[in-house]
Amino acid sequence: MTAPDSSAPSAHPAPSRLPLGTLVAGCLAVCLAQIALAVPATLNGLFQEDLHPIGSQLTWISDAFLLPVTVLELTFGVLGDLFGRKRLLVGGSVLVVVGEAVSAMSDGVHLLWVGQVVSGLGAAALFPTSLAMIAAGTHSHRDRARGITVWAAALSTGGFVAPVIGGVTGSHDSWRAAFVVVVVIAVASTVVGLLGAEDSRAPEGRSLDLGGQLTVGIGLFALLYAVIQGPTDGWGSTPVVVAFVVAAVFVVLFVVAERRARSPLLRLELFANRAFAVASVVAVVGMFGFLGTAYATSIRLGPVQHQSPLRTSVAFLLLNGLTLVLAPLTSRLLERVSGRWILTVGLALMAAGDFLAATLPVADRALTSLVLPLGLVGVGFAFTVSSITATAVNTVPLHYAGMASASTSLLRDFGFTLGPAVIGAVALSRAGSLFSSDLHHSALSPQVKAAAAEVAAEGGPLAVNSLPAASPPGGAAPLALEALGHGYALGFAICGAAALVSCLLALIALRRTDSPRHTGTAAPTVPETAASA
Repeated sequence: MTAPDSSAPSAHPAPSRLPLGTLVAGCLAVCLAQIALAVPATLNGLFQEDLHPIGSQLTWISDAFLLPVTVLELTFGVLGDLFGRKRLLVGGSVLVVVGEAVSAMSDGVHLLWVGQVVSGLGAAALFPTSLAMIAAGTHSHRDRARGITVWAAALSTGGFVAPVIGGVTGSHDSWRAAFVVVVVIAVASTVVGLLGAEDSRAPEGRSLDLGGQLTVGIGLFALLYAVIQGPTDGWGSTPVVVAFVVAAVFVVLFVVAERRARSPLLRLELFANRAFAVASVVAVVGMFGFLGTAYATSIRLGPVQHQSPLRTSVAFLLLNGLTLVLAPLTSRLLERVSGRWILTVGLALMAAGDFLAATLPVADRALTSLVLPLGLVGVGFAFTVSSITATAVNTVPLHYAGMASASTSLLRDFGFTLGPAVIGAVALSRAGSLFSSDLHHSALSPQVKAAAAEVAAEGGPLAVNSLPAASPPGGAAPLALEALGHGYALGFAICGAAALVSCLLALIALRRTDSPRHTGTAAPTVPETAASA
């Protein structure tokens, strides 16, 4: 037998396989980003006890991370295409190292905000870059589908591991230890990316949309500031009113900028397609409902009920962990059933879970009471997050699929960011008014009422709820607990209403999108960021 002539060109050259180092680096990076995003959710109770945040400061811890992810994720994707994805992958991991280290060393809530902003910048680079590197390293549909499936599993693993890290370290040491663990993972990601990942880029036809980036960044920050600070500063206060005006002006400027941009951040022409516009609304409102639920859960179990981070982590395993467990089922369903039906069922389950959670009395500290409502939300989220992009993409012509996916990603993350902001604002406003009324009509002594009112004026019902019973204003703590219970019950109900509205929109307004192209032929889709507040 003679050896084949290796110099002769093959008629059918085998495509090169995805390098193992690139796959490992990409998966570790996205797992890191998801862990960094989700870890603080189990630590809100410890933040309240140790740092004593007042008013809306606790809400800003969550949104300090989410804001840069929402605003910059798509821009970092363009930067990776232009200047090299390996550079961005390593740089993003380094930013997470720095941000989590700053968070671990924080002696006050303001420095913790800074650390979370820096970590959010790193995550904004890691989410799109890790997926782009894996996609660019494959040269066949089958290999690309496998690579994306592994990447999605790594992302879901991050959402599963984060509550465990927060719960174990928070219960046995302090909240700072959780950030130290994330620093170690981020260092490992940096080293693996530096040594193992192969660089790639795709600069052709790509350019930065600076006008769109600036206007959407300023507009979104102003909107979040107004919503979060409204309960604390007053909805009619000058800073809040000015922030709402700035948000409105920059939204208009953003639309103008996108119409003129050569490579816009958000393709406005897609919204001429009614079905895509409806799918986009569903993405924003539905994901708002999920992150609002996660945030309300973290505050109920932590700062309100003072449960340990380990017990809080169990709730987040129900919210996030089921996405990983159900991934094989949702993948098969998307191959056989229209994404619209999976989306409808998922949102209906989320609504049912939220409405059940809203009925739980605040004095009920049993984790078993949360299994059914949070389990329903977790299963619903697993179905919803896996089908949102597929549904949006299937409502537009095939040559707009990539554009639709990127636009949906931006809108979905916007919904994620709004969740903690709106639910925190509504719940605190409701709790504050109820506490003031109940305190005024209570049988407590005038001295206790005056002391409690002074604490509430500075830190709200959360501050009163954290007072020791032996202190003079501590006698008002049960009133604060009851008021907070009603406030966050309203938050759960609003999340349920958001999921229900999205469910009805998906069921009714998207009914005409079912066609042979959309049913049973869905391309492999990527489960989206399972973010927790």
